[in-house]
Formats: sequence, C-alpha cells, structure tokens
Amino acid sequence: MEIQRFPELDSLIDGSSQRLTDTLLSIQSEPEGVARVVLTGGTAGIALLRRMAEPDRASGIDWSRVHVFFGDERNVPVDHPDSNEGQAREALLDHVPIPEENIHGYGLTGGEMDEAVDAYRRIIVEFAPNGFDVHLLGMGGEGHINSLFPHTDAVREDQELVVAVTDSPKPPAERATLTLPTVRSARRVWFLVSGEEKAEAAAHLAAGADPLDWPAAGAHGTDETVLFVTEDAAAQIRQ
Repeated sequence: MEIQRFPELDSLIDGSSQRLTDTLLSIQSEPEGVARVVLTGGTAGIALLRRMAEPDRASGIDWSRVHVFFGDERNVPVDHPDSNEGQAREALLDHVPIPEENIHGYGLTGGEMDEAVDAYRRIIVEFAPNGFDVHLLGMGGEGHINSLFPHTDAVREDQELVVAVTDSPKPPAERATLTLPTVRSARRVWFLVSGEEKAEAAAHLAAGADPLDWPAAGAHGTDETVLFVTEDAAAQIRQ
C-alpha cells in the first residue's frame, strides 16, 4: 500500500484531485481511452468531486469518455438528500459535460431492492467487464467501506458483484453495495481518509487486518492501492 500523508483535508483534496486528473488524462491517451471510475460519498469524497468540477481540473478531461459508477447507494430516490448519486450530481456531474448515459446509478426508489440490484450487476458486466480503472473509497471509524460493515453478510460475500443490505448499522438500514470482490476488480483503489476518529481504522487498514473485523483492509487494487490520509487520521499507522 502506498501511503500519502497530508497535513489537513484541503491539501489531501488538492493532492488526490491532481492525481485523479492526471490518471484520467493518462487513461484517455491509451488506445481505448475510456475511464471507468467508482465514486464515493462522505466528507472527503464529496470534497474531491467539488474540486474535480473546478476548471483547472475538469477542463482537460474528455467527459464523454468517462463512465461513473457508485460504490453503494441508500434505498432512496436520487433527489433525496441521502442519495450518493444525488450528492455526486450536485458536486460534480451537473457541472461537467458527461453524457447522462455514462452515469450508472442504482435506480433505487425506497421500495423493493432486488430488481435494482440485479440490474446493477448487469450494468457492471456490460460497462466494466474488466473491472474499474479507479475505485474511490471513504472509510468509517469502524473500518466500513461502501456499505460493507464489520461482521455482516455483505462483507462476507465472495461471489456476487452487488448485494442488497437490509440491516446496515448506520442509517438508513436499506442499501445496495458493491462487494469486496468487485472492489478488488479495480486497477486502482484509493482511500480518502481524514479525522482523528479514523485513526484506529486507518492503522488496521495499513497493517492488513482481517476484513471481517475491518472491511477496508479487504480492498485493494490490481495495480495499486493508495491511502490518502491526513496526519490526524494517520497517527496510529506504523511505518
């Protein structure tokens, strides 16, 4: 794991957004030239998206050759304040010329989730058959990523690409989430972690703890795994 330390959140966002911009431009210079990116919510995740919407980051990217996905979603309509897709649209996607058909949301409405979960599996197979180029992840203080919480059926899942969660310990209880095998299909897995309340989890992540106890530790990319972390969150990491 590569660990990138920053004094505070603003500098973390500057550093990670510059690296994301450079990565997207590099991918778009390749023969296929299509970038597949999984977005994350949370304070740092949304701050990164807001930074990516600024002209010095957004203007050089060919957004018609970017497909975006979501690591998880609450079982609410996209216009609900809790919707990860809705927050991402407000922060970034409504401000850049990305085609609507390149935004792959879960389509949850607050009702039954199985059909939406099945549809999202098919979306991943169709639009990211070889995995993702970048999977952005936040992390909770107990080490959860996406909607994969410690000692739950979802974090134990080792076959399905996407699962429904009906008992999330963090409200709302109903969600859909990518699984650890799906996260590990990404070439690059990047964590955005800040705040002293994340220090214990960040240390377990860096040490490669048991994912059943600390789900973040089960996430890694095929090419690289990067922890962008503020100094307060890195206080317990041993290097």
